[in-house]
Amino acid sequence: MVIPIHDDNPVRRTPIITYLLIALNVIIFLSEPVVSQIGVGTQTQAQVCQQLAYFDKYAAIPKELTTNRQLQHPIALIKLPDGQQACVREAAPTYHKSPFLSALFAMFLHGGWLHLLGNMLFLWVFGNNVEDRMGRVGFLLFYLFCGYVAAYGFAFGAPHATTTLVGASGAIAGVLGAYLVVFPRARVTTLVPLAIVLIPFRLPAWLVLGGWFLLQWLYSSGSAVAAGAGVAYLAHVYGFVAGVVIALLARRRLTAAPPPRELSWR
Repeated sequence: MVIPIHDDNPVRRTPIITYLLIALNVIIFLSEPVVSQIGVGTQTQAQVCQQLAYFDKYAAIPKELTTNRQLQHPIALIKLPDGQQACVREAAPTYHKSPFLSALFAMFLHGGWLHLLGNMLFLWVFGNNVEDRMGRVGFLLFYLFCGYVAAYGFAFGAPHATTTLVGASGAIAGVLGAYLVVFPRARVTTLVPLAIVLIPFRLPAWLVLGGWFLLQWLYSSGSAVAAGAGVAYLAHVYGFVAGVVIALLARRRLTAAPPPRELSWR
């Protein structure tokens, strides 16, 4: 995988929504019951179970999305006769969950520091320019819509799955798709792995984002072996396609001359 770190594509106004989305993702991640550490073996069984129960309650679950019904056996922590602790499914939930709203909440939940930082890096590099062309309200609605398309697209591809979907990557994939349509020739400084080091290259956006999408599609179709387990590649594909379609429909407006530079925060 390549890692984009900067694009040579200035904006004409402050990308307030992009900054707010990044801030919200970080704040909500830090408020999760157990903030995942970088590394392995840093959490107790009780902490892992607490985090899983939290995701069961707030994150999107494909079977819930496709049936619009809350699962009746959420995860809970119990003590075994030998004194050990284990995660089990409860007999019935003690809370009410809206599957539709869970797709929204899931966009702001993350499973670990690397998951969060990777998503926020892509949003930081590409979100400002898309917001610049769509406008703040339009960009926010676009972002959330792509997140919903990604979540429900994945759910209908695996309608009986009960694993939780968390992360902003489906919505961010939509941002990448729109960026590809509007700024295909923009130069993106990208870290490319060569042997054991990362070398920076200035590559066109169509190559960076087109290559990223191709990998997501190959992984989601099973045509390639994905290195990272538990990644919802199909959600990335749906989010990206949604972003491309919307940007193509609004291409004339999005590719028009940008608005004049703002002189204030009004």
